[in-house]
Amino acid sequence: MKRIALFPGSFDPFTNGHYDVVMRGAKLFDEVIVAIGNNSSKQRYIPVDKMFDVMKNIFADQPTIQVQTFKGLTAEFAREVGAQFLLRGLRNTTDFEYENTIAQANRHVNHDLESVFLITAPHLAAISSSIIREIHRFGGNVDEFIPFRFSEIADSASL
Repeated sequence: MKRIALFPGSFDPFTNGHYDVVMRGAKLFDEVIVAIGNNSSKQRYIPVDKMFDVMKNIFADQPTIQVQTFKGLTAEFAREVGAQFLLRGLRNTTDFEYENTIAQANRHVNHDLESVFLITAPHLAAISSSIIREIHRFGGNVDEFIPFRFSEIADSASL
């Protein structure tokens, strides 16, 4: 049986920290599905379709990594795509507290879903999507924090 991991998130934007977790996860699992959650009640900085296109391009040469979008419960989506593992990155103890609670809820919804946590690489621990958005919003260069050039998105989206 293939060991499939789901790495869900809003990825608004997808960061070098996220990229690191995906690539490390790809060494542990037969397949990693990077899933962009589409929460209609959240105001996104980068439209889902733009982030999806950029992420597909990032992993185009990685046959064991695929990018998808989804709506609804993560645990249900994991069941739909046959993922037995939920891959998550932890930067600090605050992340652990949050992720632990979410892992328990996901396990309640999908008893077969096992959460696997990877500790963020130290040099990436300070990076977060919200910090990147704030830096960009005020005109700062964020390219060193993300695995793509922000202009790829900004040129075609109203940011």
